[in-house]
Amino acid sequence: MSIYERTFGTATSASPSGGSALSCTYRRMIMNTIDSNNSTDPRSGPTIMVPALWSSGENSGRPLTAEEQALLAVISTVVRFKSGERIYAEADRTNAVFNIITGVVKSYRTLPDGRQHIVGFLFAGDLIGLAQNGLYVNSAEAVTAATLYRIPTAALQARLRNYPDLDFQVISKLCHELREAQRHAVLLSEQHAIAKVGLFLQMLETHQAARAESAGEVYLQMTRRDIAAYVAITPEAVTRSLRDLGRRGAIAFRDRRHVQIINRARLEAAISETRASR
Repeated sequence: MSIYERTFGTATSASPSGGSALSCTYRRMIMNTIDSNNSTDPRSGPTIMVPALWSSGENSGRPLTAEEQALLAVISTVVRFKSGERIYAEADRTNAVFNIITGVVKSYRTLPDGRQHIVGFLFAGDLIGLAQNGLYVNSAEAVTAATLYRIPTAALQARLRNYPDLDFQVISKLCHELREAQRHAVLLSEQHAIAKVGLFLQMLETHQAARAESAGEVYLQMTRRDIAAYVAITPEAVTRSLRDLGRRGAIAFRDRRHVQIINRARLEAAISETRASR
């Protein structure tokens, strides 16, 4: 188990409250999202992977059943966004949540000086669109070309009233966005760039494993600038840290977008060393 997994838990194992039940605060925020308006085959319906919130093991939960997918498919539309295109904006009225079919999406807030503060990267199967008081909490933008299901909140609310099991699955998945914000806060507490970048690579690898994608090679679909905005260092520091990890024999580059973790012990040592020197 990597330092990332020991620190944050697996991509799907921990509940947002850190306990054995969903906290009232989280549930209120999630239900506020749904109530705001008081598979890779888009034809099959939303393919939300439901996380095992109350599991301490490696069980990644289950996808929605065909019947549950069909219940959501009839109220969903497929929307496509180009790389760099905004999906929704912070403080806009919440009228839909989105299930990612393909591509990568970033969730962010805009700082007073216009810079983006990235709070999370979301992948296929993730559900986005968390709201509070009927307004989106963050903005969302396509990092790569992305295809998503758009699920109107009013129609979703009606569906959930009639299907309690589906209600639980959707609430559980919306918790993922909250857990990512918690993990991000802990990652930002690291003071050294190498530790931040090393943990970021482990985070991406953990997400890939949860989606049953290849292990050992991390696909960097986001730019160095986006990585920097996420881990709170400069793009130059991201590049230096990656090169340093390469010189240490921890990682190797197949190309600019693909990072191979060739020695996990050395990667762990680089993260631990910089953490211990704080």
